[in-house]
Amino acid sequence: MSLPAAPTEWTLDDAVAALEEDIVFGRLHPRQRLTEDELMARFGLKRHAVRQALARLEQIGAIERRPNVGAEVRAFDTAEVMELYALRELLESRAATLIPLPVAPPRLDALMQIQREHDAAVTAGDARHVFRCNHQFHRELFALTDNPVLQHAIEEYARRTHPIRFGTLAAAGYRERARQEHWAMIEALRAGDREALVALCRQHILPSRDAYLAAERLRSGRAA
Repeated sequence: MSLPAAPTEWTLDDAVAALEEDIVFGRLHPRQRLTEDELMARFGLKRHAVRQALARLEQIGAIERRPNVGAEVRAFDTAEVMELYALRELLESRAATLIPLPVAPPRLDALMQIQREHDAAVTAGDARHVFRCNHQFHRELFALTDNPVLQHAIEEYARRTHPIRFGTLAAAGYRERARQEHWAMIEALRAGDREALVALCRQHILPSRDAYLAAERLRSGRAA
């Protein structure tokens, strides 16, 4: 897995992005503590800036801060994971019912161009670029609804599941499955196959949910 190049001087935005990526790619694990002193040393930021970074990560649901514990990477229990993914399934399958079909060739071409870049990242084993291309693909896909409110809701809840997705982003088999499903979505958009599109949008998000729950069961078993 390729690591992001560190900037020579870190900004607050850089630090937030780096920590979010560390969580997404499993370099920081659920329940792992984040201390202000360590973050100040890593990023060369003042304490107030580190606290701002932690506040932003808490706001997007990547970490939680608890009295007498401090900041730690958020861990989700089974009920929370199921509820988040049920909401994502509801929003994304609803969006699939609203996209006008078949999609106009110029808009379909834009989606295909993003997917070709995603293909290249999967082939290269560049998990970081896979993550970015995957985000772009889904943003472009749901932009086809021409419904900004729904698009924002989908992006918000997809981002809230970023800490849950490390198991699939790190595994080549899951990345390949996602790549193939993206092309199946494109074909459904081209063919005007609403039923296939809705089914694909529903099933596409489930591997990350199931991988996280399996990892938590394994972690709990080891702890016991």
